[in-house]
Amino acid sequence: MSENGYFGVFGGKYVPEVLRRPIDELEKGFYEAIQDPSFLEELKTLQDNFIGRPTPLLFAKNATADLGGAKIYIKMEGLANTGAHKINNAIGQALLVKRMGKTRVIAETGAGQHGVATAAACAHLGIPCEIYMGEVDVRRQQPNVATMEMYGAKVIPVRSGSKTLKDAINEAMRDWASHPDTTHYLIGSALGPAPFPDMVRIFQSVIGREVKEQAAAKNLDIAALVACVGGGSNAIGFFEPYLEATAPRLIGAEAGGIGTGYGENAARMTGNAAREGIVHGYKSRFLLTEDGQMAETRSISAGLDYPGINPQFADLGVSGRVEFMAIPDKEVLEALQYFARKEGVFFALESAHAAAAALRIVKEIPKDKAIIINMSGRGDKDIFITSPVFRNRQWKEFLKSELTRLESGADIYHAKN
Repeated sequence: MSENGYFGVFGGKYVPEVLRRPIDELEKGFYEAIQDPSFLEELKTLQDNFIGRPTPLLFAKNATADLGGAKIYIKMEGLANTGAHKINNAIGQALLVKRMGKTRVIAETGAGQHGVATAAACAHLGIPCEIYMGEVDVRRQQPNVATMEMYGAKVIPVRSGSKTLKDAINEAMRDWASHPDTTHYLIGSALGPAPFPDMVRIFQSVIGREVKEQAAAKNLDIAALVACVGGGSNAIGFFEPYLEATAPRLIGAEAGGIGTGYGENAARMTGNAAREGIVHGYKSRFLLTEDGQMAETRSISAGLDYPGINPQFADLGVSGRVEFMAIPDKEVLEALQYFARKEGVFFALESAHAAAAALRIVKEIPKDKAIIINMSGRGDKDIFITSPVFRNRQWKEFLKSELTRLESGADIYHAKN
């Protein structure tokens, strides 16, 4: 748990005065809720029956045999309802919203998985929902946009700045500041002002607790846990039971993009580009321009291109408890295809960063030990990104034929408004 909202020198509540009261109310409501047996019982029921927990811990036997190093296991968060780990936090916060009597939820989303999870949780609990999404991400994540709208959420494209996740967060913060009495901002990652980093970690820690129980049942000697790190929600929940220990190794894979230059990646904990700053209500390590504005980033994965990182991870990286690797896009795609063909497991592009990091180290680790990869989400959401890479000609032909079909009006069901 943070100490007064801080992890070492990182964290805090750097918010305008208009948000101080709702932040304080949220903090009080959250800590009361997680000590209330009735709240925890209702949350457990939703985790079991709505999310579909526990998710499996899969032995990647083909990849293990092929690579000849440590045993590889995959925590299959992609099998949770809505296809990713994001639902763990979304349902927890949505349940808290009901308890606190708020009548509206807003959220931000990058890759779209948090938006989908929030929309689903709000639909299930009967809460109106609006989701801010950068215009660039709206274009490259249309399947998730369609899913959010199917759940009844209103998706608001953000056309300012780089039109990606950081700009969606800016707009959501402005909305919350304008409607603090009725609205809850359901942040998707373990960032933002306190108590969000603690809250998201606690709701996501169900992943790590399950892993610890499943690994014990299988008598695994875990050498390393590997997860992708954008803002940090899947990784901090995955690592949570092990943070105070000295083993196993905890490895965070961040976006290496297409190079090491300015605007070519989103690496905050590797390299020398990031520095300490205060953005979006908290202090952490950020990729910033010389005048203190958030720098441009690049990643093949829409969920890892945020220029900052969870404040607890900033502290854990400085202390050395968590190791970080920057994984370039090319390596991500290779890992994605490898596990799809060897195991029949289709990683999300974000999660494939973790898979690639595991492939880097697996042969260095003895065969009697295990590496566990957190598959934070599944890759069907990325079909519009990966298909042009792996089957470019066929994908172009498909899109042309679909455009022709749509323009002709053939075989289209027109729903009546």
